Amino acid sequence: MTLPSDEGWGSLVGRRILVRVDFNCPVENRSGQLEVSDDFRMRAALPLFENLLARGAEVVACTHFGRPDGKVVEKYSVEPLRRRLKELAPQISLMENLRFSAGEEANSAEFGASLVEGFDYYVNEAFGASHRSHASIMIPPTLIPSAAGPNLRREVSTLTALLESPARPFVAIVGGAKVKDKLAIVRVLSEKADRVIVGGGMAYTFLAALGHSIGNSLVDYDFVEDCRRLLDSGKIVLPVDSVILPAGSAFGRGGDAATDVVGEDIPDGYMGLDIGPNSRTYFAEVISSAASILWNGPMGVFEDPRLSAGTAAVAHAVADSSAVSVIGGGDSVAALTQLGLEDRVSFVSTGGGASLELVELGDLPGLRALREGIKQ
Repeated sequence: MTLPSDEGWGSLVGRRILVRVDFNCPVENRSGQLEVSDDFRMRAALPLFENLLARGAEVVACTHFGRPDGKVVEKYSVEPLRRRLKELAPQISLMENLRFSAGEEANSAEFGASLVEGFDYYVNEAFGASHRSHASIMIPPTLIPSAAGPNLRREVSTLTALLESPARPFVAIVGGAKVKDKLAIVRVLSEKADRVIVGGGMAYTFLAALGHSIGNSLVDYDFVEDCRRLLDSGKIVLPVDSVILPAGSAFGRGGDAATDVVGEDIPDGYMGLDIGPNSRTYFAEVISSAASILWNGPMGVFEDPRLSAGTAAVAHAVADSSAVSVIGGGDSVAALTQLGLEDRVSFVSTGGGASLELVELGDLPGLRALREGIKQ
């Protein structure tokens, strides 16, 4: 997939450039003030900013932040982002939250035009938002010369290469809570990969399709038949044991009930919330055989220390592998970061939902907008 770049723009002295970024970063309260707690996405944009500034441009960035639903909501102001950006790149200005206007998510042509008024060029460096048909993604390329940023181009080329011509064996790892959110991805990957490891809450619908008892674990019976058909591929790898808690127990931060481990069948009154020790060994063995790896989604409720071992085991197995490894999805990336392993994988994607949609559909609305925009 060929996307336009800014290489042909040459000198940018006296030019104003609007850069759509995805700075939807986590924040936390520090001494009564919200501050960015993970600036990975901000740091990823710095090479583009440095390049444009070196060529003489005036650069303004714009981003969404949270879900203010088209209204001005103080807690979703970009001020925490702006403070961190001033530390990382003092010459870059940041517009207020795009989603403070209802026109952003409505893909309003009027709002999109207002964003680029007074700008000479537009760059989309927001891969993580490019699966959304929102005004800041779709409208600017129809009005002014536009380009894909280097990270966006790298994201697209890395994912498409992995899907079109992976080194084999190609092992995909898919986790997360709800099977309905990722069933289409598992279907695509079962056609393209050699093995597809399924963990997290979504695994229990697959286990139910095999006839196992799943107790009070998360399961979507509307999709049991779909899971059964996918299992017929012979490529799906499922947990062989689970870490469980009594139904109704608090989990996540603050939970304190004792966990237990059971095999493939979970007794009534209990919930499976992480893969067990035998599954960790099994999954690690499958991962160690890979020449290419794609990982999206945790193996359990990893923010709870009692339920984090499965995700940690997969993270270490991926990091220890010599395979080309591509990691997407906020939870997977967060786990790598917490474990200090992000430098031991080949590529960390900045876009979870966008990565999945590109894998599933082969294209994104924001990519089409750039390809079909006005002549450069």
